[in-house]
Amino acid sequence: MNIGVFASGRGSNFQAILNAIQQGLLPARVTLLLSNKSDAGAFEIARSHAIPAVHLSQKLFSDEASFAAAMLQTLWDHEVRLIALAGYLKKIPTIVVREYRNRILNIHPALLPSFGGQGMYGHHVHEAVLASGAKLSGATVHLVDEEYDRGPIVLQKTVPVEEHDTPETLAARVLKVEHEIYLLALKAFAENRLTIQGRSVWIR
Repeated sequence: MNIGVFASGRGSNFQAILNAIQQGLLPARVTLLLSNKSDAGAFEIARSHAIPAVHLSQKLFSDEASFAAAMLQTLWDHEVRLIALAGYLKKIPTIVVREYRNRILNIHPALLPSFGGQGMYGHHVHEAVLASGAKLSGATVHLVDEEYDRGPIVLQKTVPVEEHDTPETLAARVLKVEHEIYLLALKAFAENRLTIQGRSVWIR
């Protein structure tokens, strides 16, 4: 299975995916790294693994339609079957979502539907969890649709929120879970063990 990874930052989930492939745990290959930021750390990871990497930002285009068309063409050129969002901080254009319906996965650092939506990413999520007084947090793998963090949930795993947690300590605990369940979801997809019916998703 050919995976296209989208990342905006340092690419820790991208690296975790590559590690799983190299260890024989994920029957797939990454054929594309796409980022909206030209200086994203994920580019260095792509270079070190000889993975084609593309900087694609809407700022480079006159309108969203042109940007979306370029994104689709890039995905087709690299024969991408599944898109894995790995810290990608931009909304996927509607035309791309429709073309890749039920073939775009995202990992979110909280237990959706709580602490999701526009602007809820990175430290903002963990700050909100701590401010709420929640006793549990965790990570969610979900399918991507036209709304932020609203697609059907594939997998979730919890972690405790400890009394003296900071956003940084909570983030570190959640990140370990992110890597674990993202691999499980990608593996299930690659092995055709993911069943989707409407908003219901289960792994065989």
